[in-house]
Amino acid sequence: MPPLLRYPSVDELGERAAALVARHPRDARLRRIGTSRAGTPLLLLSVGHGARQALVVAGPHPNEPVGGATALRLAERVLADPGLTEGAGTTWNLLLCLDPDGLRRNEGWLAGPYRLDVHYRKFFRPAFAEQPEWLPHGADAATLPETRALLTLLDELKPFFQCSLHGVDIGGGFVELTRDLPGLASRIEHTAARLGIPRELGAYDTLYWPSLGPAVYRIPPPRPSGLAAAITEAAVESTWYHPHRYGTLTAVVEAPMWGVSAVEDAAPPADPDGVLRGVSRALRHDTQLLKRILKRLRPYVATDPDAARLLGPVDDYLLVCPGLADSWDPDTTDRARRPLPPLSTAHLTTLHIAGRRLALRTAGLLHQLATGAGREAAALLPELDRLVDAWCAEIRDDCGARWIPVPHQVEYQARVVLAAFELAVRDTPEGSRSGEPGWGSAPAVPMHWE
Repeated sequence: MPPLLRYPSVDELGERAAALVARHPRDARLRRIGTSRAGTPLLLLSVGHGARQALVVAGPHPNEPVGGATALRLAERVLADPGLTEGAGTTWNLLLCLDPDGLRRNEGWLAGPYRLDVHYRKFFRPAFAEQPEWLPHGADAATLPETRALLTLLDELKPFFQCSLHGVDIGGGFVELTRDLPGLASRIEHTAARLGIPRELGAYDTLYWPSLGPAVYRIPPPRPSGLAAAITEAAVESTWYHPHRYGTLTAVVEAPMWGVSAVEDAAPPADPDGVLRGVSRALRHDTQLLKRILKRLRPYVATDPDAARLLGPVDDYLLVCPGLADSWDPDTTDRARRPLPPLSTAHLTTLHIAGRRLALRTAGLLHQLATGAGREAAALLPELDRLVDAWCAEIRDDCGARWIPVPHQVEYQARVVLAAFELAVRDTPEGSRSGEPGWGSAPAVPMHWE
């Protein structure tokens, strides 16, 4: 099978998986484990016949398409190396895309050209409540068919190892773990150096999470009294932790699309408070600007049923942005109750990128709404175009963002998954359990809903 030089579409994922099974009918199987909200099959590619189960989940966020290509690459690697199946007593289960409906909405940019402005004008990521890995109200209350399918699969397989494949649009690669895997950080360092991938040493998602080594972070346990102060804190009650009762180790592997070298600069900054004030001020300004555009646009899309899928994430972003700006601003942060951790240049770089990324995502979604809402709404497009172009130029010129070719993204992510798997096999004897008392599926409250 020829290597993928670009991101595969939903249909291509299924076609390539079926072709792989046709060539390896004794060792590979393909089955439907559920159906998306729009009726698209959720396909599971399984390789090997071992009693111990490994699960890889691709495409939980549809704007992060590297995971589908990585899942296919992993299947080929596993089929070529019996040590990863028979030798490890393992069956590999690869869920090709958890949100195929969302991935279809991103197909306008999947094949390129890979430019920041093209990406954000055609970007789609659903509202927080429509992201299928989240369980903000607990597993029993999950209603999305994609979420129910994944929960059923986790309860069926009881995997010793689960890997969720994610992507960073701008920044560097990193890994989040539900428990430590000693030695993983050094393997990531070696792989990243060989492939020219920057490591994110101050990831914005993990600002308050424990570090297990450079670019490796510990996901906090799902105890509502100790929720992490980050936009992702609802994820601690998620499908990542749902199988913890079976002794499952979950690894979330992030691979960047556009790399920024400064995200791995661990040096102390000269004026961290000054940078934080600037980042917070810019995010507040951008939020107010985008709110005014949304107010002018909303009447034109109020009767469009499809517009709700775009308005949902717009409303989410505009809701959380002011709180994030306050949490980063040294003049408003309650340092006694929730102090910022010591910040490196890497941290400040990722926070600067995070603020711009939230604004760009919102502007891109508004651009799509205005494009589809008729001639009167189209009058907003020049203003949105200016914002997207200016913010993309800032990231490109000020941050030095550079495109990482798709094969490099895929190879990096696949190698990190295999390294985590090998360490997990060594760390987890077959049949063992590692759950801790009190870690269940009780509801947790996301910060932005508090």
